[in-house]
Amino acid sequence: MAKTRTALSRRDFMKGVGGALAGMAIGLPASASGRVTQAGMSRVVLIRDKNVVSGYRDYDGSLVQQMLDEAVVALFGRDDATACWAQIIRPDDVVGIKSNGWPYLPTPPEVERAIVRGVRQAGVPEENIAVGDRDVRRNQVFRRSTALINTRPMRTHAWSGVGSLIKNYIMFDNPPDYHADACASLAKLWDLPITRGKTRLNVLVMLTPQFHNIGPHHFDTDYIWPYGGLIVSTDPVAADALGLRIIQQKRRLVFGEDRPLQPTAHHIALADTEYGLGNAGMDKIELVRLGWQEDNLI
Repeated sequence: MAKTRTALSRRDFMKGVGGALAGMAIGLPASASGRVTQAGMSRVVLIRDKNVVSGYRDYDGSLVQQMLDEAVVALFGRDDATACWAQIIRPDDVVGIKSNGWPYLPTPPEVERAIVRGVRQAGVPEENIAVGDRDVRRNQVFRRSTALINTRPMRTHAWSGVGSLIKNYIMFDNPPDYHADACASLAKLWDLPITRGKTRLNVLVMLTPQFHNIGPHHFDTDYIWPYGGLIVSTDPVAADALGLRIIQQKRRLVFGEDRPLQPTAHHIALADTEYGLGNAGMDKIELVRLGWQEDNLI
């Protein structure tokens, strides 16, 4: 795949992650802080392939696997995907893969399988891996988890502006407790005992994102498009901020005007400014672009 990226060199990047790699050497996996580059920057990889989507919920699993492999290599700067997974997951970890089961646009099984494969490559046995959504508080793997991988599709949402990575942890608690002020406090979910400090990787699925909805639970294939992308980062806020910009730009193109989300997705900015979960400002995001660049909207 073709690759374009910012001016940050591989040497600069490796200097920035030196502290994290030192942690690896003593057996401490990277967390979801996302601040793994110089000067407090968050690295985010956007990878796209125009052939990965052939229809609504019709994805090429081999291309999804290839895209995820290339993304983690670009994110962590190792020689191959296996080395990257070994950097963030230990063989003795118990790994919960937090998926999303919304029936109209769920996390694709192809993405789930690609993540499971990576975790298995790190040496984790099958019995210590689970993929779940609504059952996570009952699931014994999630209850005893030492590591989490977070993945879900990006879509507009009637309560929070968008449903994306930050919001994906809402099933770890009582969802109505977070609905006030357009779900402004969603970042608190990342400080629960079952989630705190456990997230090793975030994969925002942008294969066929939804850019518009009308009321709760509304879905219409007229409001999705074959973007063919994945956004991968250790920082969920930075990944969500990038996904949000893409959604907003798509809305401008389709509607012919700047039509704000209703409600606005201000929980993403607040996750940065009020809760310190990650970086929402583009000036603090080091974006790596891989693959198909046409109409990337960012």
